[in-house]
Amino acid sequence: MTGQDWLEKDFYASLGVSKDADAAAIKKAYRKLARQYHPDQNAGDAKAESRFKEIGEAYAVLSDPEQRRQYDAVRAMGGGARFAAGPGGAGSAGGFEDLFGGMFGGGGGTRTTPFPGANTSTGGGFEDILGGLFGGGRGPAGFRGARAQQGADINATTTLSFRSAVEGATVSLDVEGRNVTTRIPAGVRDGQKIRLRGKGRPGTGGAPAGDLNITVKVTPHPVYTVDGTNLRMTLPVTFDEAALGATIDVPTLDGQTVRVKVPAGTPSGRTLRVKGRGVKTAKATGDLLVTVNVVVPQKLDTAARKAVEAFAKATADEGRNVRADLLARAQE
Repeated sequence: MTGQDWLEKDFYASLGVSKDADAAAIKKAYRKLARQYHPDQNAGDAKAESRFKEIGEAYAVLSDPEQRRQYDAVRAMGGGARFAAGPGGAGSAGGFEDLFGGMFGGGGGTRTTPFPGANTSTGGGFEDILGGLFGGGRGPAGFRGARAQQGADINATTTLSFRSAVEGATVSLDVEGRNVTTRIPAGVRDGQKIRLRGKGRPGTGGAPAGDLNITVKVTPHPVYTVDGTNLRMTLPVTFDEAALGATIDVPTLDGQTVRVKVPAGTPSGRTLRVKGRGVKTAKATGDLLVTVNVVVPQKLDTAARKAVEAFAKATADEGRNVRADLLARAQE
């Protein structure tokens, strides 16, 4: 985008807002128009595509406080209008002299006094003049950069259930008036960020659009947790199942069950592995890791108490002290 473009294009009119509109009003107007003219909603409509680019170009300038200030200054200097050709003829280009001659008393579009900052050796182009006005040889900061400027990135958040995160899901997001649909891959973790190239704000001057960065929030599950591509769960077992061994039906995330053998003498905290029942991704399939938790009864009736006492008496003769080396290890 050139300096002449800023003089000719009324970005406020493009968004349908007043010149004193605040940032919130500008953003609201942009979102409404972007939704209306987005190419996804107007496939094959060249006019809608052109209007969408015009809206994006206007928003890119007006949403940036510094660029907006510079734009307003340039428009105020040039009167906000396209200047017609001077007396030199209807076919003349209406260049620099026509633009500023009347403003500084040149009359008839002719300027006899060099404008401060103008590069008279090369014809004193529009950017050269602005350079003198704004204290630089290339016009105000960002003025030339507005010719082609990549669109800004946008941050968004989506929340998935635990099951959807494990299995993968398709989500739709409202992004500044646009509907963006994307596939979330299986095995996504809580807090993981996904980048969608070119789905951010549109660029100006033919520059590419920015990216859309999606942060995924995953709601916790009452039974399972994720460990890489593995699923973890805690399996409650009774004392007799752990001591004597047992085969137990264990639920899996897909709604089925799998039979898991708990070997005799399994202690609380031991983890058993069930192959292939974890997270299935494009690259690998994880396992289900089952951690045994021996549940101790909170209350015993008379018969149960006598049975436990009999067990204690029966095993006492073995001379086993489960805490025999605890003191020695604690002093290491």
